[in-house]
Amino acid sequence: MTDRIPGRRLLHSPGPTPLPDEVLHAMSVQPMDLGDARVDANIAACEAGLRRLLGSSAADVFFYASNGHGVWEAVVENLAAPGQAVLVPGTGHFSESWAVQTEALGRTVVRTPWREGWPIDVEAVEQALRDDRGHAIQAVFAVHTDTASGVTSDIAAIRRAMAAAGHPALLVADVVASLGAAPFAMDALGLDVAVGASQKGLMCPPGLGIVAVNARGMAAARHNPAPRFYWDWLRRRDPLSYRKFCGTAPQNLMFGLEAALGLIFREGLDAVHARHRLLAGLVQAAVEGWREGGALDFFSRDESCRSVSVTTIAVKGVDVDALRRIARERFQVAVAGGLGPLAGRAFRIGHLGDSNPALILGALGGVEAALLTLGVNVGDGGTRRAVQRLAQS
Repeated sequence: MTDRIPGRRLLHSPGPTPLPDEVLHAMSVQPMDLGDARVDANIAACEAGLRRLLGSSAADVFFYASNGHGVWEAVVENLAAPGQAVLVPGTGHFSESWAVQTEALGRTVVRTPWREGWPIDVEAVEQALRDDRGHAIQAVFAVHTDTASGVTSDIAAIRRAMAAAGHPALLVADVVASLGAAPFAMDALGLDVAVGASQKGLMCPPGLGIVAVNARGMAAARHNPAPRFYWDWLRRRDPLSYRKFCGTAPQNLMFGLEAALGLIFREGLDAVHARHRLLAGLVQAAVEGWREGGALDFFSRDESCRSVSVTTIAVKGVDVDALRRIARERFQVAVAGGLGPLAGRAFRIGHLGDSNPALILGALGGVEAALLTLGVNVGDGGTRRAVQRLAQS
């Protein structure tokens, strides 16, 4: 038995994120039999809410009992047959993870280079598509916000590059880290498929993967001969709830999602996006202060591409594992480490979902205290700058 620690440990990873009480309460119901009308009403509400959030009037919305990697696999299995090719523009850890997973499923991947700290190279995407004169590439798999780098790429620019190249490939975007935090309009962007997950801006526990597919994407799936069952969009396009989920729906997670969507729309999308910009600005103000000490800096080199969901902070001579441990165990602030090529080279502060300025200031104070405990030079301090930014907002 351990002693109770008063208060609550602040969770500031970029996923999972803190849950609103309304979501916790919505999930605390007893499961229902599959014929209960409330199950169908809940699924319909979540489908409609996701279309609204994604900015799509008619996309088919599919839910999976999975994380984001699960819906990556659903995209691969529905859009490309074994041996066919897709283009994965480089964004860092998550684009490469999607590429490796796609290759493991027997597909061919064309990559564009990634330059550390920068968004997708749109010119390289256009050139790769121009070079594909036989149109072997079936789809472009683009990560909107790479959670590891904290960089957001321009999906509209990628669609323009595809048009300029005259290439018929489908455009797929991973919006796991941006949905519910940043503006996104699937139809206006000309997006064929969007994939998301529950544990970030949607303010739900991990465990729900989301795919939205337009008519063009569904047509591609219909003509794709690849064998599939659980992931199959055509099989899941059914009015019966147990067929929508290829079995029993994760009911409690779905009830939580319905509650979370209600909170988002009650706050208003413009207000939600403005809140995330404010929170990101507070963290960025702190990093501006810390970087003066010489040990910390922004990983994203382009200020305009810094994510509103997560800030990745590059370090020199800082033990990231020790920093995270001290922040978590001593100061009750949980932040994330670097992923993939950034392991040991960066840490990440999430500022998305059910969060407000007071929580962000608490997180920044805990991180700064941990840095000082390690003897890291933090310049004239970052928390003070964040407070000043908030006072001026």
